[in-house]
Amino acid sequence: MRKSNAGDIVKIVDAAHLPAPLDPATLHADAREAAQALVREGDSANTHQSYQSAMRYWMGWYRLRYGAPLIPPLSPAAIVQFVVDHAQRQGKQGLTTEMPEALDAALVAQGLKARTGPPALATLLHRMSVIAKLHTSRDLPNPCAEPAVRELLAKTRRAYAKRGVKTAKKDALTREPLRALLATCDDSLRGKRDRALLLFAWASGGRRRSEVVRATCENVRRSGPEHYVYTLGWSKTNQQGADLPENEKPIAGAAAAALTDWLAASGIESGPIFRRVRRGGHVGEALSEAAVRDIVRERCALAGLDGDFSAHSLRAGFVTEAALQQVPLAETMSMTGHTSVATVVGYFRRADMQRSRASDLMGSDDGAKA
Repeated sequence: MRKSNAGDIVKIVDAAHLPAPLDPATLHADAREAAQALVREGDSANTHQSYQSAMRYWMGWYRLRYGAPLIPPLSPAAIVQFVVDHAQRQGKQGLTTEMPEALDAALVAQGLKARTGPPALATLLHRMSVIAKLHTSRDLPNPCAEPAVRELLAKTRRAYAKRGVKTAKKDALTREPLRALLATCDDSLRGKRDRALLLFAWASGGRRRSEVVRATCENVRRSGPEHYVYTLGWSKTNQQGADLPENEKPIAGAAAAALTDWLAASGIESGPIFRRVRRGGHVGEALSEAAVRDIVRERCALAGLDGDFSAHSLRAGFVTEAALQQVPLAETMSMTGHTSVATVVGYFRRADMQRSRASDLMGSDDGAKA
């Protein structure tokens, strides 16, 4: 066999009709689009939807405010204008913004907001983070990083805090409120499903909506008569899908019994566990994340609970209940999958305050009148 040499290799390469060499200092438009597609695919559905919603709002506001389409990079002046149009400040006649009434009404008419008036501070800050991400993802100068903009945002947060505005948090579904929800679940197929879903999400560590709808007969295996293990392959805090010991979430007791009951009644043997129940008791396709939220809210309404509840209330309720029952912090975090100790400690501190002996130093019997 004749030995190949460099000249032969060049001829072979030439014959392959390779594309023209790329400039290593410049990213081709197709490659940039492919990279952005990978980033979008790596984001969760909720993240992608919230990003798209924020960008639609930005584009609508910009066109109405400046009479031109939004083309990055934006100027720091445009960013400041956005902030003062949406952030409330103390005026002579109370709280006000720089948003013209006609522009505000036009945003509502275009379906970019539900009602007139300023957004919540969290919404404003989210929209600011989205416009900053737009610039950094395209390797453009980020106007949100300008000192004047950063100072404005910091002082805006402080002004809201001084007025007593707090970040809205969903009410927690601890053990007793959860029992009230379970009491609304009858023996119908839908009732069995909802009971299994509520207990599964709560007892397995306060699972997120995305984690509930990803539960399948393949990643939830029976490990005993009344015991299952949910192998959580991907989550918000494990977006690389790393194989970790804490991915194994136990499901035992009432949660396991409810899951067994639902699987037997529905006849589900493969694929998604939690599915739509159509009229006539027909089991359909997998539930969406929005459907999980709606189930929680519907059961809260049926139970007559007062408060602001959502699917996240199950997660908040599990952590709060663990704190109330003095489950060790590390054990709680291994179940929930939290990576931020500070977040979980916040729940534990609130639970500690509920048990505080300092709240009743007078004693219940010392109510003597002066």
